[in-house]
Amino acid sequence: MFSRYINACGKIDFYVIEMLDYLIEIKNLKEKKDAIILAHNYQIPEVQDIADFVGDSLGLSRIAAKTKAKIIVFCGVHFMAETASILSPEKKILLPDLDAGCSLADSINVKQLVDWKKKNPDAVVVSYVNTTADIKAESDYCCTSSNALQIVQSIDDKKDILFLPDMFLGAYVQKKTNKKIKIWPGECHVHAAMKFEEIKNLKDEYPDSEVLIHPECACGSQAMLMAERNNDKSIHFLSTEAMIGKSQESKSKNVIVATEEGIIHKMKKACPEKNFIPINRTSKCNFMKMITVEKIYNSLKTESPEIKVPIELASKAKIAIDRMIKIG
Repeated sequence: MFSRYINACGKIDFYVIEMLDYLIEIKNLKEKKDAIILAHNYQIPEVQDIADFVGDSLGLSRIAAKTKAKIIVFCGVHFMAETASILSPEKKILLPDLDAGCSLADSINVKQLVDWKKKNPDAVVVSYVNTTADIKAESDYCCTSSNALQIVQSIDDKKDILFLPDMFLGAYVQKKTNKKIKIWPGECHVHAAMKFEEIKNLKDEYPDSEVLIHPECACGSQAMLMAERNNDKSIHFLSTEAMIGKSQESKSKNVIVATEEGIIHKMKKACPEKNFIPINRTSKCNFMKMITVEKIYNSLKTESPEIKVPIELASKAKIAIDRMIKIG
């Protein structure tokens, strides 16, 4: 009966046994405490596999708002747990590692935004969901990578727009909408490292492949230009959830993926027959990888660390989020 715990060297794999113990304890704690586990698409495979739901940040926050569970273990980064707290103030939101931050969210603080608004008093502020609660509270609209075009298109053409904090997503939206947009020079350190040459080289190696690019990527502008010049229909700019959908629809055996590599686990589970090729082998977010099965267990056991956005701040931040949800 213990054969499943024997590794290739004929020794007992105690790591597997330890993981099974954690899984049993986590299952018991979830039932006892009326809890669910939400995991972002970029989490490590072990975390994705034990989660009740896996998705993008806003999708998971919407699930958090709808669930009847009293406790939500949010396996992602800090701003995601904050958004869940804003949308679900009556629930206990746990983030298994408080150090799980975000370089993009950290690229602007509230003082910088307030100063920027003072210099552009009539502008409309559109903040990416990858921002802290206090930034959302100073914004007119939030957006995600899947609805940024919709949000910006809905704004009066006569209005200037302050778009933050991701400059690559901002450039993509500006090109697609031709709106008057001023862009904050922030970036995600993972997506900023993804270069056009890597896509070009992989496309040469896999000519029949489809290319899925997240709009946060630094390679976006050149890839868009190449697609337009060559009328290349195999290059797509998509949110993480749309990437997963497209990977399932694609008739190509080879799919090049330009975003954080954690998403490939979910893609492979849905389409094991396909070859998913990350744009590079170092496209990992160390913040996302901080969450582990052991930390989830400890978080559920102690019901900490808890993320609770103060009521007044949450009420202000929710205005921008609600406006986004109303548009689409």
